[in-house]
Amino acid sequence: MKTKILLAATVDWPSVARYANGFAASGCSVEVMTPEGSPACISRYVDKCHAYDAFRPLSSLRRAIRDSGAALIVACDDRVVRQLVRLYEKEAPSGSSIAQLIEASLGQPKNYARLMSRNDSLASLREAGVRVPQTFAAASEAELDVALERVGLPAVLKQDGSLGGEGVVIVRDRTEAFRAYRRLSTPPSRLRSLYRAVKRRDPHHLVAALVPPRWSVSVQQFVEGTPAASAFAAWKGEVVGSISYDVLVADREIGPPNVIRRVDCAEIDGATKIVARTFGLSGLHGIDFIRDSSGAVHLIEVNPRATQGGTLAFGKNRDLPASLAAAIAPDVTGMRKAIESDIVVFFPREWAKNPASPYLAMGHHDVPWDDPGVLKAALSL
Repeated sequence: MKTKILLAATVDWPSVARYANGFAASGCSVEVMTPEGSPACISRYVDKCHAYDAFRPLSSLRRAIRDSGAALIVACDDRVVRQLVRLYEKEAPSGSSIAQLIEASLGQPKNYARLMSRNDSLASLREAGVRVPQTFAAASEAELDVALERVGLPAVLKQDGSLGGEGVVIVRDRTEAFRAYRRLSTPPSRLRSLYRAVKRRDPHHLVAALVPPRWSVSVQQFVEGTPAASAFAAWKGEVVGSISYDVLVADREIGPPNVIRRVDCAEIDGATKIVARTFGLSGLHGIDFIRDSSGAVHLIEVNPRATQGGTLAFGKNRDLPASLAAAIAPDVTGMRKAIESDIVVFFPREWAKNPASPYLAMGHHDVPWDDPGVLKAALSL
């Protein structure tokens, strides 16, 4: 029987379907747990789709894990990582097979509270010798004031628990900083949550209306430069595959990449290995950096889940689904054809944003031609 992978997501990001393609090409069977209507559910590479219920998330996860019989769970967004850790904490005392699978899939769940805190994770990595900007927790406006004195302006305010680049604000003066802090640290009103639920067709905002969330906020020193990143596969604290890249065009000032260039960078590789080892990671993850004018990279954030960059295939040890599949099942040896260009244009954002973009003529277009349902869904987003 084929090794089975369960891709778990609470959002309808098309990248989930792209990971399904990668794992299927490696020789695995793929099932997904996603919201109804997700592009992944119509992918030709997905064998079965398990329904996700935003009002009963742990029950959804438990049922999907049991019904799939997966050998590995791959977390595809931050919210599902938190849910997996919560489910692990409930199941671990009994030593259940679900707890054992979550531990194998994530690495060391006990480290994830530290990992998912933007302040605590960077403090741990600074101690391990990674270059990171000064970052301070701000539990009050008084602490915000102290933090701004330390890091200066401009500064970056970050809300723990945010998704897809939301909850991150670059502030350039104190008035802007305090206004942003109040927005990030205060739960949205019930009326605003209801409005977002309808506009975005996302039931998680209904949950927020019933139980308003409270997130920690950190203040980070602003580093002038250009974005860079790594996407990597890890197994028991060791990196088994990685892709490093510079972001040439981003969707917003702080947003997902539209165009990237794959690079070889010893400093990014070294930091990636330290992250995997420090937190004992398994699975797919990503790291965000800023490359300054001297070329040095500053680690600004760890994403403890599969990221968009990891969907790409650049050959042996640079095809993350293949690398991870081979780590858990050495007899799994398949791999997608490698992308020949180092420049990749993510579909369809750059096409929609700038039809005259010079990168459209020089880069590889990451279009899912082989997955018509996903292609059609991507065009409608």
